[in-house]
Amino acid sequence: MSATGPRRATPSASARGSRPAAASQGREAPVSRGREAPVSRGREAAVSQGGEGAGGWLVYLLVLAGVAAVLVWLWLGGGQAAKGGTLALAGVMFAAAIARLALPESRVGLLASRKRLTDVVTLAALAAGLLAGGLLLPVPL
Repeated sequence: MSATGPRRATPSASARGSRPAAASQGREAPVSRGREAPVSRGREAAVSQGGEGAGGWLVYLLVLAGVAAVLVWLWLGGGQAAKGGTLALAGVMFAAAIARLALPESRVGLLASRKRLTDVVTLAALAAGLLAGGLLLPVPL
């Protein structure tokens, strides 16, 4: 007993369990789920409106088909097709970079894996490297 009156015994945090004070008073306590990844408004709006349907996959599938066609050409052509195949693959990568730059977020599908500038610079650098390799590659006799 204290000088101001009797003390009420309060249960410790472990005795109360994991229920927050707001929940014990009949209110819904906010649930903290940790740090969530930020979502851009453009992609969020496109997903909520169903914008990433067949149109979002079309550009990605075209780039994927172009890469697959060039790889088949390189496989079947052997060393003779190395220069032409490398230049064709550079063209496909440049086309992917231009598509990523020109099209809105809702239309690029899986080509949009990072920010627009990062995606365009990465694809263009890969294409430039392939182009340089294709131009500098000696033609087999």
